[in-house]
Amino acid sequence: MTQPPAGRGVRIVGTGSSVPDQTLSNADLEKILDTSDEWIQQRTGIKTRRVVDKAAGGGTIGLACNSLASAVANTQTDPKDLELVICASVTQEMHCPSAACRAAHHVGATNAAAFDLGAACSGFVYGLNIADTLLRQGRYKKIAVIGSDAMSTVLDYSERSVSILFGDASGAVILESVEDPSLGCIYQSMGADASNWQCLYLPTRQVDVPEVDKDNPIALGNLRMNGREVFKFAVKKFLAVIEDAVEQSGVNIDDISQLICHQSNLRIIESAREKLGLEKERVYVNIDRVGNSSAGSIPLCLDEMNQAGKIKKGEKVLFVAFGGGLTWASSLWQL
Repeated sequence: MTQPPAGRGVRIVGTGSSVPDQTLSNADLEKILDTSDEWIQQRTGIKTRRVVDKAAGGGTIGLACNSLASAVANTQTDPKDLELVICASVTQEMHCPSAACRAAHHVGATNAAAFDLGAACSGFVYGLNIADTLLRQGRYKKIAVIGSDAMSTVLDYSERSVSILFGDASGAVILESVEDPSLGCIYQSMGADASNWQCLYLPTRQVDVPEVDKDNPIALGNLRMNGREVFKFAVKKFLAVIEDAVEQSGVNIDDISQLICHQSNLRIIESAREKLGLEKERVYVNIDRVGNSSAGSIPLCLDEMNQAGKIKKGEKVLFVAFGGGLTWASSLWQL
């Protein structure tokens, strides 16, 4: 957890996003799994998800390229002005080159360095915090941060517990250094605790499967999750991270216009909102329409809100996420 350094500030230039055209509804899942629309909605709040067309080559890289192109177009940014592209993801089709490199090339960001960042569902907020710090230090003038995950490509749809939760999406934000140091991230935190890593992991080799999970029927190369343990962690950590940001920054919760949180589970989001006493209109929700898209979750929310005119200059916005690792992060911004 850090306070922002004195010096320059950071401005959100604009946003973009990309979601697949193809949908996967609860009714569709009823046809292949022992489940029901009512069961899924009661436990997750999800009605439908967006999923890539794998047969047509859809995946993380394509989503990342499209969301960055959307952000560039929406902001009328010259791609050659981008000096760094960061892409948060856990579902890249290739380890090398990075999805960030491919996205930078796709938009013509020929002067940009690029790298991927792996922090699961917390990845975009990690990237946002890193970009803000670099811009404040004057090392860079303009940075793009992408969150992109095609979770449907790492799900075993013969197993119910995980496959009902996730969808595919990507979002991107373009940030620039400005002279006013009061703008940008005024408080941030990032954390990790791997003591319970096996509660949410994606093994590709049998040797990486812990003894306690040897009998798991989910095929290698697909996401595995202990739903009960992850839910307990998320409920506790989600509220704690928000309270930490408010307490450490000295900002009153009533002064935060929007809480933009990782869309993990509607029950978790609603529980935190009620405990904090926040009105529904101050906590954005789209999980019912798109599912949990991991690192793509928060930037998609941000772009949808931005396009709807809900992100306004002069207001404070708090980003909060948690995910596999286990990881968590917050980023409180003065717009």
